[in-house]
Amino acid sequence: IMKRFTFLLAALLSGLFLFGQEQSTKPPKWSRKGFFSLQGNQVSLSNWAAGGEEATSGTAVFNYSIHLKDTIIQSGKKKILQWDNSLDMAYGLIKTNKDPIRKNEDKIDLNSKFGYDAFGKWYYSGLVNFKTQFAPGFQLPNDSVVISRFLAPAWLLTSLGMDWKPTSWFSLYLSPVTGKFTFVTDTALSNQGLFGVEKGRKYRPEFGAYARIQFKKEVMKNITLQSRLELFNNFTDKNIPNRRNVDVNWETNLQMKVNKYISASYFLHLIYDHDIPIKVTEIVNGQELVTTGPRLQLKNVLGIGFSYKF
Repeated sequence: IMKRFTFLLAALLSGLFLFGQEQSTKPPKWSRKGFFSLQGNQVSLSNWAAGGEEATSGTAVFNYSIHLKDTIIQSGKKKILQWDNSLDMAYGLIKTNKDPIRKNEDKIDLNSKFGYDAFGKWYYSGLVNFKTQFAPGFQLPNDSVVISRFLAPAWLLTSLGMDWKPTSWFSLYLSPVTGKFTFVTDTALSNQGLFGVEKGRKYRPEFGAYARIQFKKEVMKNITLQSRLELFNNFTDKNIPNRRNVDVNWETNLQMKVNKYISASYFLHLIYDHDIPIKVTEIVNGQELVTTGPRLQLKNVLGIGFSYKF
């Protein structure tokens, strides 16, 4: 079923795009823009009575987007086609006196969404999203235990639905038919049953409903707020009580431009996935107790450094 759904989605998107190109009333409008940032942070201490730890860190961020807007004539009426593509990548390293160099940011996020004018501000839409990371991750402080790698995990989401775009800076996408695939291509990691896959299997298919809310706007002069909230419900889960759970992925980025080449940013990322167990160590009655279960994952990054828009 999942293979047929993915094939149907690809065929539909290709057909809509080619149909629009054959009947365009004028050349399509392409717009491209990108952003690169290199941020650093250093903490240096000398005879510091309050305590602390010296650290040096750096993060590179790259974003690139391509947007197509075309107008066609269908049954004597003008119809609009829109195709949004974006690539977000980030990688960061940190070094402290006590620990070796390790990563503190690692992200690859590829998005493509195609929309065909339906009515009002609504579009018939298809969406593809792919997420993974660049480098291995370790279970610190033990830097010899690998807990993630490139394509382990990776997530592929394919979806058909409706997209509401009342303005250029806001969109609401709703889909009752969405396929979500979790991949753990590393054999050692998949044998542990990490990231929600069954032990010994390298992927996990899910089918359900999906919603995405996107916001991107210059809220004040030289201050841009970008936020994306994604919700997914697997209503075909074999574990029936688990069908009530909703996967949450919420990313918010605040960009503050100082001048042409200097900027500051704040990034907040929240994840909740009931199928991903998180180990938590607690001290109970003086003894160390390790528990495993679903947890809210939280990451926030504050940085300042060189940036360039193109």
